[in-house]
Amino acid sequence: MTTNYTLAAIVPAAGVGSRMQHSAPKQYIRLAGKTILEHTLAKLAQLKQLTTIVVAVSDDDPYFATLEFIDQRIVRASGGKERADSVLNGLLALADNPPDWVLVHDAARPLVTLADIERLLSECINADEGGILASKVKDTIKRGATHSQQTVPRDDLWQALTPQLFKYHDLMQALQTALAQQVTITDEASAIEWANKPVKLVAGRSDNIKITTPEDLDLANFLLQKQHSENAS
Repeated sequence: MTTNYTLAAIVPAAGVGSRMQHSAPKQYIRLAGKTILEHTLAKLAQLKQLTTIVVAVSDDDPYFATLEFIDQRIVRASGGKERADSVLNGLLALADNPPDWVLVHDAARPLVTLADIERLLSECINADEGGILASKVKDTIKRGATHSQQTVPRDDLWQALTPQLFKYHDLMQALQTALAQQVTITDEASAIEWANKPVKLVAGRSDNIKITTPEDLDLANFLLQKQHSENAS
């Protein structure tokens, strides 16, 4: 993989996580001694090639300032109403010295492995196109509101994960244009797809779960302890 590129990361962390039924936003729930956000940022900080890690949090967020980060690359930006707004604010925070590429990673995905991120970087940068970590759909998929109306072939179905990696200027232009035209953007890849640019699918581990509901916490705690044991051995 070529090393002649610059790379920054953006972590949108302005959500309230209402489905967690917790007094604090889900990214500040403690897991194995640290907040979920701290675990996530610690994973990203292992990437020595990152120049900056922008965390987009709400302006009235009282929690972020209480966290202790030893990595000087972590900076705060204003979060937006929706994920796409937060990511765009993160991109704008990098505008004075924009990187060639930007990784966007969910605050509530602390289980991503360094190996998966490195694979994403290698495959996308060597191909000179953006891409995302994704896992093949394993379950039988049904379509319908209250009753099954169709079984959907899963041969070419993937579950989108993060990080998602795109060229800085491509993502900036796609997000700005899509939001200006009130296009619904669910993740960075959807903006790039809307702009008719390629999105490479890079196979990632299916245990890179997003902590969304209370039952996810027990699973995340188990998986995190397992990762720590593997790394220690």
